[in-house]
Amino acid sequence: MQPEDLQSLVTTAMPYGKYKGRLIADLPGAYLAWYARKGFPPGRLGSLLALALELDHNGLKRLLDPLRPK
Repeated sequence: MQPEDLQSLVTTAMPYGKYKGRLIADLPGAYLAWYARKGFPPGRLGSLLALALELDHNGLKRLLDPLRPK
């Protein structure tokens, strides 16, 4: 993980699927867990989804609040 990955969670929208357009940081934990079981997509998107799941699973999503655009 790179420091800019946390910023990307609050600025990158899901590009497709049920939650298209929603920020990755705002994706529901159940959806992230489903993706983990299915297999995250390759590349940067998959890495961001895995990081979002890790934050959600460990109750750390509030750490992203100061990084959100105002």
